[in-house]
Amino acid sequence: MPLKFAPRPERKPRPNPLAKLAYLAVISGFSLYFLYKSGLYKNIVPGEPAPGRPEVANPVDAGQWNDLTSQLEEAARKYPGRVGIYLKDLSQNHEWTYRPDRIFPSASLIKVPIMASVMRKVEKDAINMDTELRLTHKDRRSGSGSLKWAREGTRLSLLEIIYRMITESDNTATQMLLDYFGMNYFEEEFRNLGLAYTNITQDGMSLTSGRVAKENYTTAREMGYLLEKIYAGELISRKASETMLDILKRNKSRGRLRKGLPLGWEMGHKTGLLRTACHDAGIVFSPRGDYLIVVLTSKGPDYRSAKNFISKIAKITAAYYKYEPSFDESSAARKGAVKNI
Repeated sequence: MPLKFAPRPERKPRPNPLAKLAYLAVISGFSLYFLYKSGLYKNIVPGEPAPGRPEVANPVDAGQWNDLTSQLEEAARKYPGRVGIYLKDLSQNHEWTYRPDRIFPSASLIKVPIMASVMRKVEKDAINMDTELRLTHKDRRSGSGSLKWAREGTRLSLLEIIYRMITESDNTATQMLLDYFGMNYFEEEFRNLGLAYTNITQDGMSLTSGRVAKENYTTAREMGYLLEKIYAGELISRKASETMLDILKRNKSRGRLRKGLPLGWEMGHKTGLLRTACHDAGIVFSPRGDYLIVVLTSKGPDYRSAKNFISKIAKITAAYYKYEPSFDESSAARKGAVKNI
């Protein structure tokens, strides 16, 4: 059934999209200058095409990859909980997995395919990023995000809502999208995205810490699949993929994967934490090549240990992606680089 839009009363002209996103950046803690330089809107309004990615001067070779994955395997086996890992070097096509098809409650990782599903509507011109949704009382959700404190009746553009859902993991923003598009739409679109195990249910969107009748699930491999499609510009379209990657890069989380990376490394990622599940899934841009890293956990001792484990996996991996001239002199030197992790 086609979307129907209720007529709006006449009012003053709306500000242009760039002005609205500038406002969003200010209240989210960014400076206007940073927003302008970031180029988030370059993929939404006409502009210059994105430049090509630089070649990797000193990629991780097969021997280094084997050393890295041996350490990751050992760390994963020692963790006292359920683990699923997907790691892929995007320049060399190296791939390593640890129980990648094990099913986990998706928690807030589900917001990535929700974002992609909305972007498909935009791509089909059924709606645009400037379309405004009205916050109602029934949309309010506890937990992550600041929209739960916003005044009822506040109108937000679709872009603002997606931005908050990803960068703040805002649960109220997510509910606004679910109410507007409908659960049936997302169920169908998840299948259209090629997801076999990643599902969405009304029960699964509950924020209760206890068990639910029908949980939302995902796997490390399927989250890696989505991120790789975004990275390659193949999820929905190149323009949509670039927009989604830009938003993922602005995730405000500073723990888990981010905590394990050297200062200054760029990453686009999404975290999740609910019902003993603790996750992080991202694309890392390193001196020795870009890579995907997805770490899913559940039923660990507590959330702190799960977060520390994810950071440890990130730190072990990052040690091999730092550019150091003497890094590849010997296997012993490589192991020494991470012996204190």
